[in-house]
Amino acid sequence: MAHKIDELLHIMARLRDPDKGCPWDLKQDWHSIAPYTLEEAHEVVDAIEREDFAELKSELGDLLFQVVFYARMGEEEGRFRFDDIVDAICEKMIRRHPHVFANVRHEDERALKAAWEAEKSRERGERQENDSLLDGVAAALPALVRADKLQKRAARVGFDWPDATGAMDKLLEELAEVKQAVDTGDRNALQDELGDLLFAAVNIARLLGVDAEQALRRGNRNFERRFRAMEKLLEAEGHKKLEMLEPRQLEDAWERVKAREKINV
Repeated sequence: MAHKIDELLHIMARLRDPDKGCPWDLKQDWHSIAPYTLEEAHEVVDAIEREDFAELKSELGDLLFQVVFYARMGEEEGRFRFDDIVDAICEKMIRRHPHVFANVRHEDERALKAAWEAEKSRERGERQENDSLLDGVAAALPALVRADKLQKRAARVGFDWPDATGAMDKLLEELAEVKQAVDTGDRNALQDELGDLLFAAVNIARLLGVDAEQALRRGNRNFERRFRAMEKLLEAEGHKKLEMLEPRQLEDAWERVKAREKINV
């Protein structure tokens, strides 16, 4: 296994060779590569959700290559090497799992989670002087994921709904404020209120134990599946161009597709 990693590191070094390397790879820097890292991570998740494990193997390789790319740039600048990255994550995992690697026992899963969070909080305190409980929630996270993390941080000090009922009422309140912003025609206010509405929806998902990001991704897949089925249904009925149909015809076809799904469940 070690020689395979060495081979990958060697390939990366060749790509970044100042004299004989790849022009594209040579001109990349920390900031230009970051968007590709996010893209590769999302493609890993997509392959998992589709349970395409052959594709997952390929996507994981692409994601690993991103780590190797950063390691190479770090070595070039004298900041760190690939081995330093591996050492750091090994040390972190051992430190965060004393119940596995040391003689520490927790009463239940709740106590285990509390210990995990306490260790992460201690680590953040060592890295920087925190001004806020919300410090350290990465701004580059997908918006739904970040909303969930911000809410969980606030919940640590009791700033939370006791259950999802209050969050649902808040959603209705935010929806009314969206309607009010629409009536006034204030685009800035509308964006703010829509943001609050989505944030409230994440709150409901979190309190119900549902991952909001995964739920929306599932909703996207459902919409795409139904829309494609609607296209095929209308084409079979002789309608080649959907844009020529009335909205009521599209809605009727959509409902028929949904009805067929229920029958086939």
